[in-house]
Amino acid sequence: MPHILNTFENRPEHHNPVSRPKELPRAVYVRVSDMPAGHHVAAHSHDWNQLIYAIEGTMTVVTEGGMWIVPPQRAVWVPPHTQHAVACTGFTRARHLYISQDVSANLPDRCLVLEVSPLLRELIRAATDIPIDYDEDGADGRLIRVLIDQIKAPDQDKLHLPAPKDTRLARICEYLQAEPADNRTLADWAQICGASSRTLARLFQRETGMPFGEWRQKLRLLYALEKLANDRPVTEIALDLGYETPSAFIAMFRKATGRTPGSYFR
Repeated sequence: MPHILNTFENRPEHHNPVSRPKELPRAVYVRVSDMPAGHHVAAHSHDWNQLIYAIEGTMTVVTEGGMWIVPPQRAVWVPPHTQHAVACTGFTRARHLYISQDVSANLPDRCLVLEVSPLLRELIRAATDIPIDYDEDGADGRLIRVLIDQIKAPDQDKLHLPAPKDTRLARICEYLQAEPADNRTLADWAQICGASSRTLARLFQRETGMPFGEWRQKLRLLYALEKLANDRPVTEIALDLGYETPSAFIAMFRKATGRTPGSYFR
């Protein structure tokens, strides 16, 4: 997974009719895009901050630092010069805010998923209706400044799956991304990788900040969120992710999120 961007970079890019700007006409530029199922944007970067807000649908954003699943009513923050790719499994309605580096605000300096408060949601909606060359000293400029003030990093980024750089761990993680139901233990993987399970466990903790079992569970949780957002049945999701019973999956989900799968998006 050090080359996690390979997940998308070999596919042809689907272009939205409203393309990304080459430069920002104002400190904040708002772009609207409705993306069909299977839409993906190849790895790219730009000279400004970006907030990608999912009004409807779920996006997967990947960088060399890991993967983020962005459920509806959440947003992912991407700092300048960060290579990132985006994919949508189902129809997704997104709002993109491009924010200049020159904006004087306490903005996040790393990729993360933001909880979108009701106020921030309405500010983003309002910002989509203002002119591209809005009056920065007028009412539209004041709205934009309030919007920027509402962008705050959470205490914990629960929707981030970190990517290890060690090549042996990368092979394991890339396989599990393709086959999240695989239940092999770290001892099983050690025989395949040619390293002891103790070495792999130590590397996993050092490079991802969590044990192997916790990393795999988080991977399954993120995939579950993606499937739930696309209205897949809980029983189907549980079996797809390697759980013997739906109740075992529901217990994991409740422990991780504090909610049941059926109530999460409500």
